[in-house]
This record gives sequence, C-alpha cells and structure tokens, in this order.
Amino acid sequence: MKVPLTELEGRLQRFRARMDNARPGWELAAIVGKIPLYYFTGTMQDGLLLIPQDGDAVFWVRHSYERAIEESLFPHIKKIKSYRDVAAGTGTVPRAVYLEIDLMPITQLQRLQKHLLFKDVKAVDDQVAAVRAVKSRYELSLMKHAGTIHRRVLEDFVPGMLEEGIDEVSFGCDLYSLMVKEGHQGIIRFGGFNEMLLGQIGFGTSSICPVCVDTPGGVSGMHPSVPHMGSRDRTLHKGDLVVIDIGCGYKGYQTDKTMTYMFGRPIPDAAIHAHYRCVEIQDELASMLKPGAVPSEIYRTIMAGLEPEFLSTFMGSGKHKVKFLGHGIGLWIDESPVIAEGFDEPLQEGMVLALEPKKGIPDVGLVGIENTFIVTPQGGRSITGKSKGLLEVY
Repeated sequence: MKVPLTELEGRLQRFRARMDNARPGWELAAIVGKIPLYYFTGTMQDGLLLIPQDGDAVFWVRHSYERAIEESLFPHIKKIKSYRDVAAGTGTVPRAVYLEIDLMPITQLQRLQKHLLFKDVKAVDDQVAAVRAVKSRYELSLMKHAGTIHRRVLEDFVPGMLEEGIDEVSFGCDLYSLMVKEGHQGIIRFGGFNEMLLGQIGFGTSSICPVCVDTPGGVSGMHPSVPHMGSRDRTLHKGDLVVIDIGCGYKGYQTDKTMTYMFGRPIPDAAIHAHYRCVEIQDELASMLKPGAVPSEIYRTIMAGLEPEFLSTFMGSGKHKVKFLGHGIGLWIDESPVIAEGFDEPLQEGMVLALEPKKGIPDVGLVGIENTFIVTPQGGRSITGKSKGLLEVY
C-alpha cells in the first residue's frame, strides 16, 4: 500500500523544477495540507513538510510519527512536539517562504512565523497544483481502477436498483454500500477542506435544486444543516429522470461520472434531444484533449458553436450556471486544469479531466453526461465507460 519511493522522488524533482522555472530565486516551500502532504510523502499524518531549493526535504511529524514511519517510504521523517522543534532542527530560514495560502489557517501561520521567524508569505498553491496535474503511470493505474468500479456500478448495477417508491436517501445508502463493496474508498475529496461520501443523487427536479457548490446540477438535501444525500420525502415515480453525479475513489485517486436514467417511461422528447446534444459536446471536447491544446481556447470554441436557445440553461438552470465545461481530477475531485476562461497553460499528456456538459430542463431535471478522460496524442480517452447515459429502466 506504500507509495513507491521512486514516485515520491519524482514528485519532489518535478516540483523543484517547476519552482525554478516559475519562481526563480525561491529558497523554501512549506507544505501543510493533508492531500499535498500525502502527495509528496505518502502519508497524511499531521506535520510540516519543508522543501528547500537544494538539500533534503524533511517531513516534521507531530502525530502520529510512528504511523508515518510505518506508512511512508519518504526518507527524511522527524518527530516533533511543536514548531519550536522544527526551528531548532532547521537552522536559518529565508525571509520569504512559499506556503499553501488556500489551506493554511491564520492561526497556524502565526505559530509558524513565531518559531521560524520568516517575514514574507508567498503562494505555492498554483505550483503544487501544476505538478499534481500531470499523472504518472502509477497514478493513472489507480485512476483506471477507480474508473472501472465507477463504470460497472453506474452502468451495470444501478438500473436494477431503481424501484418505484424508494426515496433519494434510501437509494443513496444502497448505492454507497454497493460502491464500497465494489472497491470505492468510502469518501471523495475536494479542494480546500471539503469531503463527502458520494456526490449528488436526485430524482426529477431535485437534480436542479440550487446548491452551495460550483456545479451545474443540484440536490435537495436532507435538511438546511445537511444539504447532501437527497431528500427522505422525494420518492421515485414513473416518468422521473434519475441523475447520479458521484465520485469514486481508489487508494486516494478519484474519477467523476454522471449517469442519467428514465424510470418507468420516457422523459419529454425535447429533454431527450438536449441530453444527446450534451453527449455530442462531450465527445467534441474529448477529441480536443491533446497535448498542446489550451483549455481556455477549447472552452471558447465549444461555447461559440452552441445555439443561443440551447445556451439558456446550459451548464445549469435558472440563474444558477457555471462557467466551465470540465475540470482536472486526481487526489481531489476539483483539480487543475479547468476547461474555462483564464486557464491558458497548454495541456500535457497524462493530465486527467472530467468533462461534464449538462443542461437543466424545467419540470424535468438535469440532462447531460460526465466521464473522466486521460489526455493523449489521439485525444481524451475515457476511463469511466462509454455509455451515452439516459438508460431506460422500464
């Protein structure tokens, strides 16, 4: 279960090369986020990873040091009680330190500055994200495994699980149990501090209920205090559109996939037509996922080719619309790059993106599709299946 040492060494090497190119003159980076710590060290134990421009990177672990030693092949792990021990063992710290400003609470920053005595804080988040965006063979093998689980459950098993009268929460529990039995790690992770069990599951218009995250779909939720999982009161009826937009993780690495189902009888023809238009858009997007392609240019090309009437509820519904067509994915569901304006760095082979063209249909729900693709010279290659969705369950 340990991340290979060659993998960890390669990640540090790529990070340093990236920093040398993007931030000439940098001297020290400090990593504290759980997922970035796992990426660079192979363990998620509580601590601080210091990466100098030259010299050995050291992972200073508060707890559990013993577990970090057991789990990780990282060569330089040291035990501490507080940042005071880091200061004593590190020596002179440069005036400017590169930190994950998106992941470090102010109180933690203040404690760190108190002991390490640096003055200037510079952001390292984008550089870490850029390194993580290109997946190694090791990472791709784990994502392919997650994609196989994802495809099997949503395409093969779910149609047999839908039954009239079941509520969204009960179905979600059944789906979660099956996903875990099939190999799902039991949790999906997002950037920042967000985690959930699966994702969004909705019957009918529940799938376009506005939510507090940047996604074209929605979910009604159990309660204002728990806006997840769906509603206990929303039961499945003939004529409902069922939308399942969930992640699947395996040994930390995740895929993203959305499948739709027509339960009992077909949804309106206009909604069916809109769905398959979204599938066409996904396929066109996938054909453009080649090394050298620029995400922002892909976004503009696709959006410019869509009809004004179709655009009215494309990538959302009502006033709730998102301004992207796909997103990078890996240890987080939402990684770089993003198929959106402002992402101008060319794609590289080995990047992985989830493409999700979707459209909200009033009185029906969310149509469209999502699959996870690897960037290759031939275009995006799906690792979560090739179903066009909108499966009939009669």
